[in-house]
Amino acid sequence: MEPAPGPQEKYHLITRNLQEVLGEDKLMAILKERELKIYWGTATTGKPHVAYFVPMSKIADFLKAGCEVTILFADLHAYLDNMKAPWELLELRTRYYENVIKAMLESIGVPLEKLKFVRGTDYQLSKEYTLDVYRLSSVVTQHDAKKAGAEVVKQVEHPLLSGLLYPGLQALDEEYLKVDAQFGGVDQRKIFTFAEKYLPSLGYAKRVHLMNPMVPGLTGSKMSSSEEDSKIDLLDRKEDVKKKLKKAFCEPGNVENNGVLSFIKHVLFPLKSEFVILREEKWGGNKTYTAYEALEKDFAEQVVHPGDLKNSVEVALNKLLDPIREKFNSPELKKLTNAAYPNPSKAKPAEKGTKNSEPENVVPSRLDIRVGKVISVEKHPDADSLYVEKIDVGEPEPRTVVSGLVQFVPKEQLQDRLVVLLCNLKPQKMRGVESQGMVLCASSVGEPRQVEPLDPPAGCCAGERVYVEGYEGGEPDDELKPKKKVFEKLQADFRVSEDCVAQWKQRNFLTKLGRVSCKSLKGGSIS
Repeated sequence: MEPAPGPQEKYHLITRNLQEVLGEDKLMAILKERELKIYWGTATTGKPHVAYFVPMSKIADFLKAGCEVTILFADLHAYLDNMKAPWELLELRTRYYENVIKAMLESIGVPLEKLKFVRGTDYQLSKEYTLDVYRLSSVVTQHDAKKAGAEVVKQVEHPLLSGLLYPGLQALDEEYLKVDAQFGGVDQRKIFTFAEKYLPSLGYAKRVHLMNPMVPGLTGSKMSSSEEDSKIDLLDRKEDVKKKLKKAFCEPGNVENNGVLSFIKHVLFPLKSEFVILREEKWGGNKTYTAYEALEKDFAEQVVHPGDLKNSVEVALNKLLDPIREKFNSPELKKLTNAAYPNPSKAKPAEKGTKNSEPENVVPSRLDIRVGKVISVEKHPDADSLYVEKIDVGEPEPRTVVSGLVQFVPKEQLQDRLVVLLCNLKPQKMRGVESQGMVLCASSVGEPRQVEPLDPPAGCCAGERVYVEGYEGGEPDDELKPKKKVFEKLQADFRVSEDCVAQWKQRNFLTKLGRVSCKSLKGGSIS
């Protein structure tokens, strides 16, 4: 049996490969007295990918150092982070996170019985916690709250109050989880310093904060759930892993923003304390590195070829992913995955002749649909059937929009009304006036024709994103190319449900506050 590590060895295990530690003296003082209590939280939003092995690898270090580790599935935070996880999907996504994070930890040999798993809503809805949220809101300035969340919470022109609450809740988690330290990426630094500033004002202790570097994705930028080519999904097939690694940025001799090297440094080396470069005998044969610095030096000097580096990472990564793939091959977890992250853009194209087949990549997330507020309405100077509207969509200047609503909607009913606007159509002139968007409306099927503008939920702000259920993660096109007819292909499946909710293929149009609807045109089309 190995002797228990001393305080200095524990300190090394806890802090190795970190970018920054706030509270080093306090950390060492605790380690001299007892085991450190630490937590890592993850908001259950985008689908976890292989970069999540970076914090998992550090959690393995914490356990080796004897720490008491809590993993928080921050479901309430996920809802508060503007536009990232609609309430309807939260439960499914939280269950997915619980299963996939546990599978990741098992794949790297972390004993789950040494970890404590907690959901945010297990305690964040309690009377005591809620009272502390109010207490905190009475001392925190709007400036500090916005600044704290700047790197983590989605930033929009007109931020919701929920995004300002987010940093305060994360600070309070440290007290309510009864930990000494919080671990996260360096993008959390402003939230960590916010917690250090404000927790003492409620009579709570300042905690230690441990920060991982942000690991570059395969494209050389941050690995992101919403950038398909920048990340490898935990359930990707082996051929997909090969394909994505082949495209990965890995310039000969360049060690800057090299996602392949970073993955070796922060995941593969800490797990095995070595890394093997696999190559043919004619190129020198296999070589085992026991220090990452030696591998980086050889790559910088072009002793190690990018192709050999990628092939070696592919083999090592698939060993980590195999048990996760196997676990998620069960019917129950397949069903959970599809329900939590429905994403037809990744599905195989439907067979020829299949009804409602969906062309590859023609998905609703490509549409930039936003809540707009009509500021002014005037008749078109040269067309009696057209209005010219000025509509605020959260940009510095309102957009000019021409719409054929004169015979359907009185001018006074449009003035100051919230509407749903498609914002990334190519601007086009309509009888001499350039239109910079399209007001989406429900239309009756029969005669006489009736038209009603779609209604966002009450309380929405101009500029807030509208998305189709299950497609909130993608980035819209900057501008839809008319020849591709992306909108027309999607619009063919726009319908109004029997309870007057706007839908695409029976999936609801949503904002953060709920469903988009119309007043009365059940079963109508949308254009």
